[in-house]
Amino acid sequence: MKKKILIIHTGGTISMVENKTTGEVTTATKHPLSELTYYFNQYADVEEMTEFSLPSPHIEPRHMLQLAKRIKEELPSYEGIVVTHGTDTLEETAFFLDLIVHTDKPIIITGAMRSSNEIGSDALYNLISSIRVASDGNSSKKGVLVVMNDEVHTARNVTKTSTSNIATFQSPQYGPLGIITKDSIIFHHTITSRYCYDVDAINQRVYLLKTYAGMDNGLLEAVLAAKPDGLVIEALGQGNLPKESVPYLAKIMDSQIPIVLVSRCFQGIVQPTYGYEGGGRKLKEMGIIFSNGLTGPKARIKLQIALEQKMDLPKLKDIFEKEN
Repeated sequence: MKKKILIIHTGGTISMVENKTTGEVTTATKHPLSELTYYFNQYADVEEMTEFSLPSPHIEPRHMLQLAKRIKEELPSYEGIVVTHGTDTLEETAFFLDLIVHTDKPIIITGAMRSSNEIGSDALYNLISSIRVASDGNSSKKGVLVVMNDEVHTARNVTKTSTSNIATFQSPQYGPLGIITKDSIIFHHTITSRYCYDVDAINQRVYLLKTYAGMDNGLLEAVLAAKPDGLVIEALGQGNLPKESVPYLAKIMDSQIPIVLVSRCFQGIVQPTYGYEGGGRKLKEMGIIFSNGLTGPKARIKLQIALEQKMDLPKLKDIFEKEN
């Protein structure tokens, strides 16, 4: 018996078409894949709905929360959910949903690098693959999964690595959770733990800064003046910053603004290794929180959610440094 799967459309390239005269890719009045239910229904009893239709650079945490609430409302009626989404912020939405939607049912997010009427489009294929994964019994209890280009990735580890290549979504250091063949879905990794939080609103302002050689303190001064609720910094290497930044970081922390440190490297995790001024060991001694392997954008999402729950500094350190 076929499983009942809901597709929720949110916009992005997978929902767009290419103008054959100008080459411009833009939104369509009707979802270009909605008339292809014949392909979907070979694998599941599929229903569709549109929650919003936005290019992914327009997606904000409030949209992610709206989508999460919709998924929670619809989950009792379906055995799995597939979300179509633009690729630019897909990984952030996936991680947001993974952190706040409590379910063992499969939630799959997919997109496309080429719109449905472009030569070599991956739109229809990725959507069919996602329906297949959502219908597979082994997809349960794995959190939110990203399905693209014959691969299954976890929301926590996946990231967009190329601006235009259809193999853009990768999980550096970890690899995909599974692969998709013509005959089956093959999972070769497993999820060892999941952490979920209850969130009803997203109002916390969290900034994200990227460190670079010769960085002055203008950005840190601006952060201090803006008084955000939290700050994430993509540090150098294992978690090191220019020594000139240390006094400003202390001022930010004195203002009760928590700082989470990640690395700008796409592999490895930050560690309190170096003891020189601005080195990771000194920064951790100051009370800066070291994230356990998240990228900057995902650490920002997690800090926003944590601050909505009014977590204090010890609790923030615990969830960032110990959760995998």
